[in-house]
Amino acid sequence: MAEIVNLNKARKARDRAAAKAKAVENRAVHGRPKPERQQTLLERLARDRALDGHRRDRDPERPDDD
Repeated sequence: MAEIVNLNKARKARDRAAAKAKAVENRAVHGRPKPERQQTLLERLARDRALDGHRRDRDPERPDDD
């Protein structure tokens, strides 16, 4: 015999689980202190500057190999 399921309770439980998962994701993204976020930004900018500094420019006299 099949088990009787209250659809209203099942729907609410599903929504609560989804909200909890969303909250965990938001805490991971937005739950860092401001100095930590700024430090990460500065590290990323320094990394980008270092990469751009090593970039080799194309020779304008050579045509593209398209």
